Formats: sequence, structure tokens, C-alpha cells
Amino acid sequence: MNFIYNISIQLYYLAIKIASLFDTKAKQWLDGRNGIFDKLEKAINNEDSIIWFHVASLGEFEQGKPVIERLKQEFPSHKILLTFFSPSGYEIRKSYEKADYIFYLPIDSVKNARLFISIVNPKLVVFVKYEFWFNYINELYKNKIPLLMISVIFRPSQHFFKFWGGWSRKQLRKVTWFYVQNKESVKLLNDINIYHTDKSGDTRFDRVFELVKEDTSIPEIKQFKNNSSLIVAGSTWAPDEDILKYILSQSANQFKLIIAPHVVSETHIKELQTKFKEFSPILFTQFKESYNEHSRVLILNTTGILSHVYKYAEFSYIGGGFGVSIHNLLEPATYGQPVVFGPKYEKFQEALDLVQIGSGFPINNKEDALLIFDKLLTNKDLLITTSQNSKDYVNSQVGATNMVLGKIKEFIIEPSGQGKL
Repeated sequence: MNFIYNISIQLYYLAIKIASLFDTKAKQWLDGRNGIFDKLEKAINNEDSIIWFHVASLGEFEQGKPVIERLKQEFPSHKILLTFFSPSGYEIRKSYEKADYIFYLPIDSVKNARLFISIVNPKLVVFVKYEFWFNYINELYKNKIPLLMISVIFRPSQHFFKFWGGWSRKQLRKVTWFYVQNKESVKLLNDINIYHTDKSGDTRFDRVFELVKEDTSIPEIKQFKNNSSLIVAGSTWAPDEDILKYILSQSANQFKLIIAPHVVSETHIKELQTKFKEFSPILFTQFKESYNEHSRVLILNTTGILSHVYKYAEFSYIGGGFGVSIHNLLEPATYGQPVVFGPKYEKFQEALDLVQIGSGFPINNKEDALLIFDKLLTNKDLLITTSQNSKDYVNSQVGATNMVLGKIKEFIIEPSGQGKL
């Protein structure tokens, strides 16, 4: 199985090289790894005490972020190395000020894992959610370097739990500790004789919980909303945007809409301006010069403010559910909002939970969406109840970061000799 795994990694790498000839993201993936070991050797001091965090992309970064920031407070002598697998995470967070070093992760070959670990020599490693890179895991295990996996969620359909998954199960046993999101994940691991695990929940709850405490006012959003009902649509893709256009044109409610597209390229922004032309769309970056009180659509053609925009909405629509998967539901939920999203949400515990408590509204088509929008906009009692349920749910899930920090303190000692045990 080692051979098959390593061959599959090489085939994946070859596929990326071919894709890079015509795909910008694939080219970024390759270019970001060029000369990576030379860059690491120049950047990292042999005397550094490094804690290494690895995330796949932006969503996993948000799960690792509260742990990183607490570590910087409690272990100031240690350096944080943050690696990304995907350009969509790296390119947005490559200047994140709480990490001392930020790189792409070299592809998971035996040689790369061995060289990477020898250069970095981390004191402790944290992988977030789904990052099962078995050559890195094996190298850490051989070198007796503690590896924690946090905010993990397991499902019976994964190969670890199939009759033919013996080799993969053996690799999982090399992880020092698992902090998982739900009881089902604990049981799945226990059923394959992995007991070094605990239910902590999702560390993102700790991050979004802090959002409501931040005094961040956005005058443009206040002015745009005025006295109207406001819906915020976050991380939208084309299918989501088609649905939103349909609702605007068909609903009897003259609500206003803020669209924050997942892809903030000049080309896509122009497409949105054309698609929503009849609603006099305004670009956020041109708000002052183009504000029109009759406009019903504001397009966020910038990044970094969406998490604070949600607080102005009556409820939110979260995109991605008609593609691979939905995006971040917790940011609107922490402000006490019900959330509407597409049908592909089963992999996300928070989506399942919100649906169960009646504050998450999955849709299958534009007709479903119209019914739910109108229902939430006209039934004030429903909106109040579902809003409170969302807020209570987020508040009840806070605390995963403290659990993870408690385990980290079992392994980390400050270089000064003042132990944190």
C-alpha cells in the first residue's frame, strides 16, 4: 500500500503540472513550491522552537487561527510555521501577522517529508481537519514529534472504515491525538481501536464568538440598508447568483441584497453587474460616487470585511451548496441569524446542527429559495425564534480552543526553562 499511495501522489503531481498549462490556480500551486526547500533553509533558524500548523485552505485556516493566536500569547518564545496546500488559502493569508513563517507544503513524497522535517525540526505539529498526508505523518512518528489533528470530522463512508482500509487505519494510529467535532467521529475511531481521541467541537466557534465583541461599523452598509430589510449572500457562485436574481425579481418583498462573491475577479464582478443590472447594482469600492437610494444590490468587490457585514442582515444566504460544498455558516450564525444554503451540506456538522434546531434552511432550487426568503421576511416571530436559536447554538459550542491548548501544554516547554506543562 505504501507503493500505491506514493504512486498516487506522483500521479496527482503530474496532473497538477498538466493543468498548470491552462489553469491559473494550478500554476500558482506549482510556482509557490518552486525552490521551497532553499526558501525554508534561508528563513528558519536552527535555534528556533517551532510549532508547525498545516491547513488545506482558507476554511481550515479559520479553524486553526484561534489556536495559533492563543499560542502566540501563551508561548511567545516559540515561532509559528504555517503551511497551506491550496493557493486559495495561501494567497489570501500569506501576510498573516501571527505566523512567523508562511509557506506552501511540499507535495507528500517520502523524500520531501524527510527533508522538510529535518529543516523545520518542529517541537509540535497541528494538522487541521482533513489533512491526512501519510508520509509527513510517518516522518513525524519516526522522529517522535507530537502530532495533533484538530477539528476533525469522520464519516462512515471514508476509506479508514472500510474492510479494505487496513493500511490507512495503521497510519491514523501514528497521530498523537485527535480532537474531533462530534460523538460519531469518536465512535468511528474507537471502532477501529483508536482511543487517543476526544470530542472538542470545532475551533471556528471560538473565532466567530469573538466577532460580536468587535466594534466594527461600516457606514456604507448602514447607508445602503437604510430602513429596508437586508439579506447578505456570502461566498456565492454562479448558481447561487442565478437564484438570488430570481428571488429579487419574483418576491413581493422589496428587500435589499449584498452579494459577496467567492471569486472576486474583475471579470466576475463585471458579470455580476450585468446580471443584476435591473436592480442598479453598486460596487462597494465605488460606493460614495455611485450611491443610489433606489439600488437594491450592493456587490462586495473587496475582501476582508464580509464577517462584519453579516451583522447588518436579517438573515443570510451562504453559497457553495450547489457546487462542491457550502461555505462558512458560523459567521452569520454568531450574529444570531438563520441561514439559507444549497443541498450539498451533509459533510458539515454545523449545517446539520442548524437544520436540526430549525435555523438552517437547505434549498434544492430557486422555488424553494423564494418560499423560504418570503417566509423569513414576513413571519417576524419565526425570524426572532430562529435568530435566537442560531446565537444560542454558537454560544453553546465555544471552548474547543481551550481543550486543544490544554493538550498542547502537555508537550511544550518554553526555551527559557519556564515550563508550560
